[in-house]
Amino acid sequence: MEKINVKVINQSPYELPNYETPGAAGMDIRVHISESILLKPLERTLVKTGLFLEIPIGFEAQVRPRSGLALKKGITVLNSPGTIDADYRGEIGVILVNLSNENFEIHPGDRIAQLVFAAHATAQLEPVISLENTERGTGGFGSTGAK
Repeated sequence: MEKINVKVINQSPYELPNYETPGAAGMDIRVHISESILLKPLERTLVKTGLFLEIPIGFEAQVRPRSGLALKKGITVLNSPGTIDADYRGEIGVILVNLSNENFEIHPGDRIAQLVFAAHATAQLEPVISLENTERGTGGFGSTGAK
């Protein structure tokens, strides 16, 4: 398992995100708000975390939903996964959406999402006139036989 060093500024009163178990891929992140927010069904909101990251080039931080929050309360990250690029230096924000039929209250310090750090490649696009054929070809959604 590769480890990377990520510099962080934490302007929240909460502890830094960490891995809850040795095999965890994501770190839970907390909301940094001064008072609770009521999120009604099908509403979305941007919440701040108080965290600022310096991610090494060649890596990204992905903001992903917390599975328990999604299953139990219907709360998820709207642009999942959200990408935090290595050259971004602003505060980490999370777009939450309430997909349930009930109001959901977000309290200061609630764990609202998770961060996963991932390596990525930089692509060099090469303009061509045609592409190699494959068995699937141009078959789109549902074309691989999944029923």
